[in-house]
Amino acid sequence: INLIVNIIIKEISRGGQVYVVDNSVDSLKSLYLKLTKRLSGISVDLIFGTMSSPSLLNKMDLFVKGKTKVLLTTTIIESGIDISLTNTIIINNAHLFGLSQLYQLRGRVGRSSYQAFAWFLIPKKELSLSGTKRLNAIVKYSSLGSGYNISLEDLEIRGSGSLFGYKQ
Repeated sequence: INLIVNIIIKEISRGGQVYVVDNSVDSLKSLYLKLTKRLSGISVDLIFGTMSSPSLLNKMDLFVKGKTKVLLTTTIIESGIDISLTNTIIINNAHLFGLSQLYQLRGRVGRSSYQAFAWFLIPKKELSLSGTKRLNAIVKYSSLGSGYNISLEDLEIRGSGSLFGYKQ
């Protein structure tokens, strides 16, 4: 939690906003409680896909307008709108995400002239082989226009499946 708090404070101090992403709603709720205690004076909110549409839209609108500085979210932001002040993304349990998800999420920041940061947080335990390969690939292909290489790497990691048949 200390690392996350320090990352957030650094981004907020330079006038930006932060996405904190985790695919577990329970983890997000727990993190939300911890961050609101530690980041008093900084507006933090939480969104996830099973929320009601009006609530979700209202919270996202506040974030887009810059009234919310830190948005804890699931991958629903994966293919969303670009917010120029959001230049830091923290992906918790990054080893559990797919390679294309990591690539899309990383693309949610850095949509302006400000330096962007993508933090991929993993636990202090041994990761699965495929999780390690995905994280190595996302680090390896960090240049602009590397989407094709990411796709090829994802195909190599997951396999191509069966074109004809039920083994997709």
